Amino acid sequence: MHLDRLLVERGMTLTELAERVGVTVVNLSVLKNGRARAIRFSTLTRLCEVLDCQPGDLLSNGRGDEDQSRNNLLN
Repeated sequence: MHLDRLLVERGMTLTELAERVGVTVVNLSVLKNGRARAIRFSTLTRLCEVLDCQPGDLLSNGRGDEDQSRNNLLN
């Protein structure tokens, strides 16, 4: 999930996003840190509405993206 990047681009905090979406900060943290097993369609829809993005802007597919994110952090 690319929540960090989108939050920075929009100048928004995780707390502000949680309030606007209607979920807890804890639940957003789980999503942001890649520990969530699933996401409700309604939550994804609301995240996209609030962040003015498409699902593909939020979600990544496959392990390659995770490996790339780790490599970016190390460099």
